[in-house]
Amino acid sequence: MNTSLPHQSHSSRNGRIEALRKKDSGFTAKALIIGILLIPVNCYWVVGGESVYNSYSPSGVALFSNVVFTIFALVIFNLLIERFWRHLRLTQAELLTIYVMLCMATSIGGHGFVQILPPLMGHAFWFATSENEWQQLFFRYLPAWLIVSDKTVLKGYYQGDSNLYLYEHIQTWLTPLLWWSAFVFAFIFVMLCINIIVRKQWIDQDKLAYPIIQLPLAITRQENSSRLLGNRLLWIGFAVAAGIDIFNGLSYLYPTIPHIPVKVTNIGYLFSEKPWSAIGWLPISFYPAMIGLAFFIPLHLSFSAWFFYLSYKLQRVIGSIAGLSTLPGFPDNDSQSSGAYIALFVIAFWGTRAHLSTVFVQFFNNSKRRSDETDEPMHYRRAIFSLMLAIAFITFFCLKAGMTLGVIMVFFAIYYAIATAIARMRAELGAPIHDLHFVGPDQMLTDFVGTRYLQKADLSLFSLFWFFNRAHYSDIMPQQLEGFKIAERAGIDNRKLLYAMIIAIVVAIPSTFWVVLHFMYKLGATSGVVGYHVGPAWESFNRLQRWHLQPTDTNWAGVGFTSFGFLFTIILMVMRTHFIWWPFHPTGYAIAGSWAMGIIWLPIFISWLAKLMIIQYGGLKIHRQAGPFFIGLILGEFIIGGIWSIMGMTLNIRTYKVWV
Repeated sequence: MNTSLPHQSHSSRNGRIEALRKKDSGFTAKALIIGILLIPVNCYWVVGGESVYNSYSPSGVALFSNVVFTIFALVIFNLLIERFWRHLRLTQAELLTIYVMLCMATSIGGHGFVQILPPLMGHAFWFATSENEWQQLFFRYLPAWLIVSDKTVLKGYYQGDSNLYLYEHIQTWLTPLLWWSAFVFAFIFVMLCINIIVRKQWIDQDKLAYPIIQLPLAITRQENSSRLLGNRLLWIGFAVAAGIDIFNGLSYLYPTIPHIPVKVTNIGYLFSEKPWSAIGWLPISFYPAMIGLAFFIPLHLSFSAWFFYLSYKLQRVIGSIAGLSTLPGFPDNDSQSSGAYIALFVIAFWGTRAHLSTVFVQFFNNSKRRSDETDEPMHYRRAIFSLMLAIAFITFFCLKAGMTLGVIMVFFAIYYAIATAIARMRAELGAPIHDLHFVGPDQMLTDFVGTRYLQKADLSLFSLFWFFNRAHYSDIMPQQLEGFKIAERAGIDNRKLLYAMIIAIVVAIPSTFWVVLHFMYKLGATSGVVGYHVGPAWESFNRLQRWHLQPTDTNWAGVGFTSFGFLFTIILMVMRTHFIWWPFHPTGYAIAGSWAMGIIWLPIFISWLAKLMIIQYGGLKIHRQAGPFFIGLILGEFIIGGIWSIMGMTLNIRTYKVWV
């Protein structure tokens, strides 16, 4: 008995060493070099597709199509060199480390984040006229160290046919870009610290589903790649989606070829008589990738998403009958969604309260640090200190720019509450899209307080912060949390993956700025660019002009709709918690009010119906067997869409855009 103990201890120690060795496998020089080299390439691709050629929108969906394209290409490369150059082969952990790094870069470079910051920096000064009176209204409230006001420098940016790499251009842009880079890093790092603090509860304890990461895990699994890629159903799904997009791509280039109508078509005109005319815009679409993504969403969420979208339309009809349509903005989907997301944050916080209590006990009493912190990306004490330092820098940045302290605290508290709710929602249910256009702290503060009672400098900073408040479809916080889940599933060391994330963020921020400025000085933001690049800046500064010329008091209608959204979401969660038969999920209500849900409600309905029928008549076994077909739909659209985009950028021509 005693003689066996040393042997068991030795075996156990060897097992732990082997486990640690396995966990280090993704953080290799090979993976880091490939990831770092691919980040500027992917930033170039994303900005080119979205802002320049209007041929690609990879960051508009929760699962980034450019990253899936890149990883799929590396998987194919692995299979090709398997026999002859095995030493060049990438392990699953290495592939997934690259995947996470590229997700960080795409979030940063996407059209919902840093990509639209440069046009905000110079827009007011280039487009100011005596008619719009921008100079008199708000020039003095725009911090000189955060903007570019020299029209000789801005001329090349907006008109093109110029060169970024001139001394006066670089000198003028350098100071504000350095400040903004520091702000963006601190802004992202706060979210990273929050994810580190909640990681154990949301990954190890709650065992959330994380549907969005199922595809990259499936295609990179070494023992599964050949089997999955040899699955007939996968290639049938791939052929369906790819065939549609190839055919439509040819039709786009050669209009005499008929196209297959899968993109958005408005059928609202069919409801022309009152009260049904109140429905307004009612789009339908049949995007293969959206049908594929929705298949991996739990049934109760997919049902709730399309049901609540149509319920918003029904609210309009009822409002027309009852005379409620006279209320400002009725039914104000955006305000209802704002309240719903704040409620989702409160629900997530309440469910995590015991874990958070433990974390803060360990923070204040360092001697109580538990051994299970060794698996964390960062010790809790260090994570909280890092969080406070990042918040301190953001506060300093905003105070230096002229914002008032109280507004800073409330503004970022609301923003991080929404971001945390999105991260939790993605982890639990995998919503394929969460754009939340024009839903953010700037809108909530101006509704609740009124622009009349906010400082002019606060309103001006709201306008410069439009680059992360305009929409939330490419938010980085859920990507970070999903990265930690990938680490847990693939045996990657959390701390090493954290280093990879930070490296990716540090590389991606200047890469995005460089790509945007390079394109604009070459082609011109208002001349040779056909993508939606200057539009967000017009939105922001036209709104700022309106705030100055038409100051408002509290928007009681907006407050009411926000409060209704908050309370209704809480009620939905209480009902779902207490009654197993309750079919509605609060997350479906939160995402249903967005513009993008109008684009994909029908694909979600189709996928929901298909999944329901498969489970009801075929059981879980058939459901699992059907999965590769829907993965094929996603891959087919993502791969062909990527090819069309690359072809268009290479040949400098407009090509078919597979999404929106």
